[in-house]
Amino acid sequence: MISYMRLFMHSKRCLAGLFAAGMIFAAPHQAAAMDVPKDVYQWVQSTARASYYFNKQQIGFRVDKDGIIDLDTLIVPCVYTYDSVQIQDVVAKRRWKMQPSEGYGSLTGCAEYLTFRLKDGTVQVTEHDDLDERWGTLSRETGGEPVKLDRFSERDVTGTFYRAILAYAKEHRDELIERSRGKLSDEDKARLAEERRLAEEAANPDKDEKDKKGKKSKKDKKSKKDKKQDKRDRKDAKSQSGDKQEADKQGADADAQQKG
Repeated sequence: MISYMRLFMHSKRCLAGLFAAGMIFAAPHQAAAMDVPKDVYQWVQSTARASYYFNKQQIGFRVDKDGIIDLDTLIVPCVYTYDSVQIQDVVAKRRWKMQPSEGYGSLTGCAEYLTFRLKDGTVQVTEHDDLDERWGTLSRETGGEPVKLDRFSERDVTGTFYRAILAYAKEHRDELIERSRGKLSDEDKARLAEERRLAEEAANPDKDEKDKKGKKSKKDKKSKKDKKQDKRDRKDAKSQSGDKQEADKQGADADAQQKG
């Protein structure tokens, strides 16, 4: 089963290592230019305030206690990096809410875990961590409420980020299934096989037409062959019938001569 905490801690360790190696940008106001390794994180977009990434090596489907992959539940670790204006805004909001702000002078961004319920069309932030310049956790919030995806407009920055994640998951579904390290139910196996068949047919429409023409051609050839065979059979039957009639006539003539 995919463990939220295990994935989160692994993601943070990766980020901490990158920072120590000098791969993270030097100052908060340079957040949009953060050098994130492309083999680990998928950049989606950058705004005036933040850059949005999700971890494409850890995105995967939930696996239940019986080891069955739940294709309805997608778990995604994400990272957001802030510019100096966004950092000041976050700190100001915490102070206004009378929340602790110790260590927030080194705020760099945040990490989140998203849970998508595909059938319900919802997304839930199950964990949110504010991160310092070394990607240590400054504060943590858990248990966010599910939100309907259709509430986000086409221009909504957060909605755009979520839709990009879902598009990636759809395109790389087989890879995500393998990474989830569980097994598919028989029902899901059959459904996916049918979906692949339909997709192949849609991608190769000419193949179906050729198959139909090929079958029709074989059927026509067989029909012609059958007709020729029927004609030969009728001819043979007629010939046999004529021979029998001739034999019967000869027999009758012989009987008549004997009686005479």
